[in-house]
Amino acid sequence: MKKKIIIIEVLGMTCASCALSNETALEKVKGISKANVNFATKKAVIEFDKEILSEQAVMEVVIENGYRVAGFNEDIKKGEYRMDEVEKSKKTFLFSAIFSAPLLLKMFFEPEIGTVFLDLDLVSWLELIFAAIVVFYFGARFHRVAFLQAKKMQTNMDTLISMGTLVAFFYSVWAIFNGKVVYFETSAIIITLILLGKYFEEKSLGAASSAMKKLLELGSKKAQLLLNGEEESVSIERVRVDDVLLVRPGEKIPLDGKVIYGRSSVNESMLTGESLPVDKKIGSNVFGATLNEDGILKIKVTEIGEGTALAQIIKTVEEAQGSKAPIQKMVDKVAGVFVPSVLVISLLTFVGWLFATADFSLAIINAVAVLVIACPCALGLATPTAIMVGTGRGAKNGILFKTSESFERAKNISMVIFDKTGTLTKGTPRVEKIVANPENGFERKKILKIAGSVAANSTHPLSRAVKEGAKQKNITLQSLQEVKEESGMGVTGFCDTHKKQLMLGNIKLLEKHKVDTVWAKTILEDDNLSQGTKLFVVHNGLVVGLIIVADEIRAQSKKAVAKLAAKGLKIVMISGDNEKTAQAVAKQLGIKTVLGGILPSGKSKEVEKFQAQGEKVVFVGDGINDAPSLAQADLGIAMGGATDIAKETGQIILMQDNLEKVVEAIELSQITFKTIKENLFWAFFYNIVAIPLAIAGILSPMIAAAAMSFSSFSVVINSLRIYRK
Repeated sequence: MKKKIIIIEVLGMTCASCALSNETALEKVKGISKANVNFATKKAVIEFDKEILSEQAVMEVVIENGYRVAGFNEDIKKGEYRMDEVEKSKKTFLFSAIFSAPLLLKMFFEPEIGTVFLDLDLVSWLELIFAAIVVFYFGARFHRVAFLQAKKMQTNMDTLISMGTLVAFFYSVWAIFNGKVVYFETSAIIITLILLGKYFEEKSLGAASSAMKKLLELGSKKAQLLLNGEEESVSIERVRVDDVLLVRPGEKIPLDGKVIYGRSSVNESMLTGESLPVDKKIGSNVFGATLNEDGILKIKVTEIGEGTALAQIIKTVEEAQGSKAPIQKMVDKVAGVFVPSVLVISLLTFVGWLFATADFSLAIINAVAVLVIACPCALGLATPTAIMVGTGRGAKNGILFKTSESFERAKNISMVIFDKTGTLTKGTPRVEKIVANPENGFERKKILKIAGSVAANSTHPLSRAVKEGAKQKNITLQSLQEVKEESGMGVTGFCDTHKKQLMLGNIKLLEKHKVDTVWAKTILEDDNLSQGTKLFVVHNGLVVGLIIVADEIRAQSKKAVAKLAAKGLKIVMISGDNEKTAQAVAKQLGIKTVLGGILPSGKSKEVEKFQAQGEKVVFVGDGINDAPSLAQADLGIAMGGATDIAKETGQIILMQDNLEKVVEAIELSQITFKTIKENLFWAFFYNIVAIPLAIAGILSPMIAAAAMSFSSFSVVINSLRIYRK
């Protein structure tokens, strides 16, 4: 199977049942393994086998189900559908209102119209014409989808609206010929009020998706291409990897690349949320859509199209908005049985009122009120709108939620575990001190040469620090054979000339290779040497010295730890350093629980132990190196930066190395989930209260339509409050 994931924009959905209907239709097709359709964002995330199906075939499934696809059978670019839908909704409502207005006037001034202006029979026929235009033209989309759903023995909100308005309309047609009271105004005004609600809904959802719109607008349309010494302005689509681009001060950097000429400050706030400009020089990575502030740069393009950081961010946000939180799956199940249940309740209402009053028209009107009031729009919007606003606010502030499940995972957390290196510290260690073992007589420069030679081929941050330390001292390194990196312990190798084994690592490495550790253990107990990571240097089976490598603590670490502790969360630091070194760092940060000497493979087991004790754990670490721990935790937060977003394991990715964003991410997750619960409460409460009122005949169909539209609008407005919380 050659898996492919596409994100398409589905137009014409009116409720959660529409989304569920599309999901069902898609998942029935051979070759489609997963489909998530989001009513609020109007997006479908579809995973399929491209050996069996084409993208066009997937889209045609949606079209055959009665809906439209932006960019396929609609003359609209991806990302612009919301503006188009808002404008369409506005125009449809306004024209519907114009044709409904005479019906509304007739309802209020019926005696005057009948006696002064026109014959009442003629008025009824004029009502029929106006109502028919509203019901069958402006309300056509509801009837079309309801008919397609009925053909498949399915129901949704359109079923309720269509049945309610058609029953009122055709009853009124019958009433004309039988001298009864007509209700044309009811059918027309229901459609008009629902269209008004849809307009407000689309406009509010447009505000909710504004962060996503801004992301889509960030990218450059043009680039200054340097070719054979000549500068040419080209469209971004013409640029290829390894092309060289010129970027002047005040211009956006068109694509991801590496600086090959010049120096400048670059504003990356649009991607990372970091307000301060970042200094860029030869060799620095730069990212498309960021702003070059004060110097001329030449960059060599490294990523184009979907490979750029901006494209990965947009894809991550889209996938998060398209995914379903566990709570939404429960709502979908309710929505799946809700509409059929309402049809039964409406029928029972009709029968009950008919038997109780023998008034056919009253029974019809109350049954219609039940159909209209019970449309499950608010229920379908409750979860996705909150997630859309939450992910949008996060993206704006450099916090990426990879799935909507992240919001639910954050609700009951009790503990935050920080990895030390690269998380609480900057991850750029340097050689602080060299201590010679007096028993072996090696000078410090010789010790650094041995250590640098062993570290030369290692990519570990500690090895890089030792290598850099040797380089700064202008030490020429030896070439070693059989170099082996031993995870969580160190590096070993053999000297070319004398075949003597050299080592650089912690005490566990010495113990594994049965090296005498008497001096090493003594030095570990020295309180004057507690700061930094201790790396022992071994030459031919003897510990000849110690190199202390220190890593600077991040500026925001202490404040972030204090804020989390103030929320009542337990704070734990985990490190591969020995207990004493780890304790020294933890003391500076105010962390009381420390796990030192933990191998990379053991960190996830420590997370599991805490979970077994009933803790709900957040793990904060490097998105790639700490992958097992991030996956094991109840909520994984990866400090990954703007590169390799797709590769990282955490449910939440921080685009800048600022630990206060951890606090913000947790708070945003909890606020969003709280909003989801509020939305669901009011959506359920609305139906629990409104349906009995409609059954009792207290609500007219028109008031029911207005109330139903208002309930959806209120859910969206409540979700928008996430921006201000």
